Amino acid sequence: MCGFFSYQLVLQMMVLDENRVTKVVKNRVYCGTFHPCTSSLLMAAGDTWGQIGLWTLGGGWGDDGVLLFEPHTRAVSCMAFSHSRPSTLISTSYDGVARGTDVERGVFQEVYRSDSLLKSFDFLSHDCATLLMGGGNGKVSIVDLRTPGTSHELLHTLNTRTLRSVHVHPVQKQYFITAESSAVHVYDVRKVKAGQPACALHGHTLSISSAYFSPNTGNRVLTTCMDNKLRVYDSTSLTGRWLSKLRALWHPKQDDCFVVGSVERPRKVLVYHESGQLVHTFQDDHMTTVCSVTAFHPTRNALMGGNSTGKLHVFTDQQ
Repeated sequence: MCGFFSYQLVLQMMVLDENRVTKVVKNRVYCGTFHPCTSSLLMAAGDTWGQIGLWTLGGGWGDDGVLLFEPHTRAVSCMAFSHSRPSTLISTSYDGVARGTDVERGVFQEVYRSDSLLKSFDFLSHDCATLLMGGGNGKVSIVDLRTPGTSHELLHTLNTRTLRSVHVHPVQKQYFITAESSAVHVYDVRKVKAGQPACALHGHTLSISSAYFSPNTGNRVLTTCMDNKLRVYDSTSLTGRWLSKLRALWHPKQDDCFVVGSVERPRKVLVYHESGQLVHTFQDDHMTTVCSVTAFHPTRNALMGGNSTGKLHVFTDQQ
């Protein structure tokens, strides 16, 4: 993890130009992620009508470097590349289906089917073979990718009407956190059958969009709430209608800094320290719309922002 000022200098070196803005999907970007490879910048974006676009910065596929697929019939709610099998992209959708995509072959495989829409997922095991799924009906399911079929291993109903996000602790994998309609709860997966959380994070006054453990230690929790406030909690005691909702996300290499889009003009993406101090503002004349969806590359100095027209904007120090 970089020191504060070193990190600030790294951010200042990341810039946007017209060659780093491309329409990747046809509709509003709903989620996005980077492939973990370091030799090139490969991004994936999912839109509100089930499309997934893959974009390699600098070309490689067709004239614009984009491959477009339609593996889902409704909004792609969440996606992530497997750390153990980097060629596999897992995606969930409001159509109730989770799919695994082999990005090298362009082949999609259904890995889970739910009776309700799927809002979010995370890898429950270090080998990425087990998934934790969050459903819109307040249910969490555990899915083992090694088991044949498209059913779950376990299914539990939490005491909530809906789940906005689920996130697994990066170190203590038995814990996961949920953003619910009006509460944030931490659960122990070994005791989730009882339906009672291990603890609750209080202070939210309106609907909560997301809640995430900090990426390296899990000692902080970052929440985004519709009351226009971002909150950071100490978790060390644990053992707009046509816009996608803004969600603050931790920087994958910094336990104390996070990124979030902004509706302010001129359009910008903001990086904050956990103390509330503004670390850096990303803005450029080529970014003219709100980038509600943001993601940092896990190891490279690169940030993407997705907008309502299906475009991705990439700030990077790559020449």
